[in-house]
Amino acid sequence: MSGGRIPRQRTAAGGVVDRIDTEVVVAPGLTVPVPACLRYDPAEPYAVHLDMQVYAGAPVRWTFARDLLATGTTTWAGGGDVSVFPDPAPDAERDTVFISLTGEESTAVLRVPTAVVRAFLARSERIVPIGDEHHHVEVANNLRPLFDDRPPSRPRFHRLWRRPEEDADEGD
Repeated sequence: MSGGRIPRQRTAAGGVVDRIDTEVVVAPGLTVPVPACLRYDPAEPYAVHLDMQVYAGAPVRWTFARDLLATGTTTWAGGGDVSVFPDPAPDAERDTVFISLTGEESTAVLRVPTAVVRAFLARSERIVPIGDEHHHVEVANNLRPLFDDRPPSRPRFHRLWRRPEEDADEGD
């Protein structure tokens, strides 16, 4: 990979990790290569992660919707912090996808080959097809603590915390 080094990335068994060459568009006709990594983890079926090695420290990580990335290969998608869109030039062969990332202080526009993005998406869709993500989300396990009427553990000062039925039992 030219331009730098992305540390080895990890994902759950069966995930997709692709090291990619991106370029930050500094001005029309002026780009700077930035090593990056696209990751997909079936434990987070709606999301993709984009890690970029901008400085010598830890990679900068962006997380956004996988369908936003997929839609952005053919038409403008997103808004707010992340937008993805194909090359807007009228005579462009659509071989470039732009990813616009807006942070607290600035916006970066990355240029990525469309073929690289489509290959990554195809690999992720072999694991979890787009539209089937809901089958891979464990909603019940995530919501159970919110609706469970029993506390996870008894407080140390249990005399300060009582259930209504305990008060009724003591009155007898």
